[in-house]
Amino acid sequence: MMKYDFDAMHNRRIAGDIKYNCPSDVIPMWVADMDFKVPDEISDALIKEAKHGIFGYNKPDGEYMSLVTQWYKLRFDWEIRPEHIITSPGVMFSIGASINALTEIGDSILICQPVYYPFSKIVTANKRKLVISELTETNGRYQFNFDDIKTKIKKHSVKMFLLCSPHNPVGRVWTKDELKKIGNICLANNVTIVSDEIHSDFIYQGNTHTPLASISDELAKITVTCTAPSKTFNLAGLQASNTVVFDPVIRRKIEKSIAASGYFEINTMASVSTKAAYQYGGEWLDGLLSYLEESRQILQKAFPTDFPISLIQPEGTYLAWLDCRKTELTSTKLYDIFLNKARVWLHKGDTFGKSGNGFMRLNFACPHSVLCEAIDRIKYSI
Repeated sequence: MMKYDFDAMHNRRIAGDIKYNCPSDVIPMWVADMDFKVPDEISDALIKEAKHGIFGYNKPDGEYMSLVTQWYKLRFDWEIRPEHIITSPGVMFSIGASINALTEIGDSILICQPVYYPFSKIVTANKRKLVISELTETNGRYQFNFDDIKTKIKKHSVKMFLLCSPHNPVGRVWTKDELKKIGNICLANNVTIVSDEIHSDFIYQGNTHTPLASISDELAKITVTCTAPSKTFNLAGLQASNTVVFDPVIRRKIEKSIAASGYFEINTMASVSTKAAYQYGGEWLDGLLSYLEESRQILQKAFPTDFPISLIQPEGTYLAWLDCRKTELTSTKLYDIFLNKARVWLHKGDTFGKSGNGFMRLNFACPHSVLCEAIDRIKYSI
C-alpha cells in the first residue's frame, strides 16, 4: 500500500491561487505547480515556526547549507560546498541577476526553443539581444542542433547561453554527452552558461540527470546552476532558490547584482520549508516519482498512433508536450477548443516559441482521476 495518498483531492479554489483562477467546471493543467500536499514534515516545520510568533530578519544558517549540499550529493553525486551557494527568491530572479552581472546591454544571449517562455522575456526586458536556435524533433524526440548553435554563437558573438535541463516543455533529460557538446562549444567561444535545473528531481526510468557543472572543472568555472526545492516539493509560493556558482569572480558579480536589486535574504518560511524538504522529503519524493511514472503511462496509452494527438514522451518533469499538428489547428485554436469545449485549461504551445505552434503543454502532477477525466474531455473535443 502506498504510504502517501497522491490520489487525494484538495480544494485549491481559494483566493489568490493562480492555477485555479477559473470557473469551477474547468480542469486547470497549465501552470507548473502540483495538486499534491507537501510532506507532513514540511507543514509541521512551518506550523512550529508560525507558533513561535516572531518573524525577524532571517539568514540561511549552516544547517540550511549542509542540507542543500547533502541533497545534491545523495541524489546526483555532485559535490557542492556551502560557499558556492547563493540564495534567492526564485530561479528566474537568479537568471535575471546573472544576465545583469555577466553581460552588457546589447549583448547576445542564446536560447533553444521551444523553451520556458520567461527565458525570452527576461533577455529582451534587460535589453539584450535574443538569439534563438530551434531544437530539432525526430520521431517524437527533441535534440540540440549543435551546428546551428555553434554557427549562431559565432555569428552573433553570443555571451551567454540559457540552458533548460531537464527541458521544459519538451521533457528531455539531456545526456552527459549532449551536455558535454554544449559545454565544449561554450568553452571554445567564451560563453557563460546559465543552467536552469529546477526540474532535476523529476527523472523517469531509463534516464539520468547530470548537473552540467558536475562534468568537469572547466565547465564548472563557466556555469551558473539555478536550483530550487519549489518544483520538487510544491513550494513555489514560498519563494526559495539556490544558485550554485563555483567560480568566485562570477559569484561575486552575481552577488553584487542581487544586492543592487535591493534583495538581501530569503524569508523565514522559505528557509524553514527548504530545510524540512531536504531533510525529510526524500521518501515522499520517491513515492511521488512512482505515482508520476504511472501518470506518464496513462498518458502514453491515452493517445495511440492513430489518434490526431500524440504524446512527446517526457523523460523528466511533470509536463506533457502534446503534439497536435495532425489536427492542423494552431495552438490558439486548440487552446480555445480545449478550454471552451473540453473545459480543460492547457498552456498554448506557441507561448514557448514559434516552433511550439500546434502543440499544447499539459501538467500531469494531479490525481489520476483528474488526469483521466481531462484526457477523456480532450479526446472527445477533437
